Amino acid sequence: MVYKPQFYPGATSVAENRRKHMSGKVEKLRDISDDDLTLMLGHRAPGSDYPSTHPPLAEMGEPDCSIRQTVEATPGAKAGDRVRYVQFVDSMYNAPATPYFRSYAAAINFRGVDPGTLSGRQVVEARERDMEQLAKFQLETEMTCPALASLRGATVHGHSLRLPEDGLMFDMLDRTRKEGNIVIMHKDQVGRPIDKKVNLGKPMSEAEAAKRTTIYRVDNVAFRNDKEVIEWVHRVFDQRTIYGFKPE
Repeated sequence: MVYKPQFYPGATSVAENRRKHMSGKVEKLRDISDDDLTLMLGHRAPGSDYPSTHPPLAEMGEPDCSIRQTVEATPGAKAGDRVRYVQFVDSMYNAPATPYFRSYAAAINFRGVDPGTLSGRQVVEARERDMEQLAKFQLETEMTCPALASLRGATVHGHSLRLPEDGLMFDMLDRTRKEGNIVIMHKDQVGRPIDKKVNLGKPMSEAEAAKRTTIYRVDNVAFRNDKEVIEWVHRVFDQRTIYGFKPE
């Protein structure tokens, strides 16, 4: 019998989208070149070698270890890459992803990553080339809408408060702009100007965003309309509450 992972309960479109994000079975919507990705992240110059913090593992002569034999190192670890980060923010206005589901997608589908979920942002630290693989995956797929999600390594706050007239998230550092019907990024994730504009593609329409979102909202798919989700949330809450309780 083959085990089939059960990622998330529920029968609504939001529940299905959450399962897609967690399983990594998401639709690719756009292409972002490696050089454009490097520009947006801002950790090194496009086309340059990956800086390293130690020699390649094959040259280090580390002692024999059963764990090293069982668990293959990631490409970034093998090469000795330094650790770098990517940080996403997602609008509360039907953005495709949320900080928690970006972390679930990272932890379930990628190796050697350290996801962190904060109140309104999600950061992943990993060896540089491993981090770039994850960042590219999330940016190119339905997990990201260029109007409702963006890379922000600094000055994050305010993104979820409102959508300006052009439909993009508020950004104090003005990293992205709408030109015609496409969104471009002209600063890296910490707000430094970059040498060229990166084309992030067309924003999702309101209808498409509502269809692809992982956010329950009373004006779209209400949480209380998903009975199976409520049942499991209550079960988890109950079991966490009474864990270790031993009435005499």
